[in-house]
Amino acid sequence: MDGFFDKKRKAQLNVLGNKLELCNCQSELKENSKITGFYRDGFCNTDVQDFGLHTVCSIMTEEFLDYSKKVGNDLSTPIIEYNFPGLKSGDHWCLCASRWKEAFLDGKAPLVKLESTNILTLSLIDIDTLKQFSLQ
Repeated sequence: MDGFFDKKRKAQLNVLGNKLELCNCQSELKENSKITGFYRDGFCNTDVQDFGLHTVCSIMTEEFLDYSKKVGNDLSTPIIEYNFPGLKSGDHWCLCASRWKEAFLDGKAPLVKLESTNILTLSLIDIDTLKQFSLQ
């Protein structure tokens, strides 16, 4: 499992100001897991290469997946050439902050795991809005 985590990467903070937690729904990543994050390390880590700001740890719902597909970001259909099995309701995924905000404005935003949502999300979405959609 050593390949799933880059131990050299500096720990980032979540929107609550604490150490960023794992976003994947599995506590132990398996070879066939749907590993999320810009770095596919299970965390919503980001840096200057992440133009999409994949920082919002979201819990997928059928409503959101249908919405996302309709607006041009199909997350539910498998893409074999990228080894992407497609997402289903209940999966946790690091969404782009702008995509989450778009879904919020359209009344389709999924729940958010605050402990796993990167603090840089606050550059696009305020904490009060995120707390309204908190998993807890």
